[in-house]
Amino acid sequence: MRLVATHYTFPDFIANGTTSADWQYVRITANHYSNGPVTDVNDPEFRCYELDLQNTPGETGTATVTAGSNVGFHADNTMGHPGYFSAYMTPASPAANSPQAGTGSTWFKIWEWAPRYTPTTGLIFDSENIQGVNFTIPKSLPSGQYLLRVEQIALHVAGTYQGAQFYIGCAQVNVVNGGSGKPGPTVAIPGVYTGYEPGILINIYNLPSNFTGYPSPGPAVWQG
Repeated sequence: MRLVATHYTFPDFIANGTTSADWQYVRITANHYSNGPVTDVNDPEFRCYELDLQNTPGETGTATVTAGSNVGFHADNTMGHPGYFSAYMTPASPAANSPQAGTGSTWFKIWEWAPRYTPTTGLIFDSENIQGVNFTIPKSLPSGQYLLRVEQIALHVAGTYQGAQFYIGCAQVNVVNGGSGKPGPTVAIPGVYTGYEPGILINIYNLPSNFTGYPSPGPAVWQG
């Protein structure tokens, strides 16, 4: 894993119109001082980048959120890197604050924010230079405890293997007033990426001549 200073973390969870205190509901990450990214998609820390894989979950609170409501993550710095955003969820067994939560092939994608593309301008990153992201918990998501994982793949130096920088945060949530949906497709994290996907291993400043649009890595978004 390579660490680079002066980037960003996602310490604050936004729910019910309120922004939490730092690390109140988001598992404190190993980069909470350095702000450096994860670059190895096979690292065990790629799941939630916890400071301590065993102890951090139990030291973190669990936020109650309503299915169909708007939630989000607030970063500690302006996110100046161009990239691709997504959010994943997984049922948390035995609970959201347990180290075992999210260790199987149980993760599903609920949201993405990909760069736009035109042949004249190339890739356009609308998400650059912001300080937070918001999205909706699917209305038909069954009630229960989950991990909610935000991820930005920063692509400014992604032209070589392990050049892409992953900024990650996992909130612990209890979903109420849910439905009877069946989320999928499901994946394991780590395991969801190889690092060689064309949306991860990409030179955004020198796109191939046959490029037609940014290929989002990982599974399709479950609409719920």
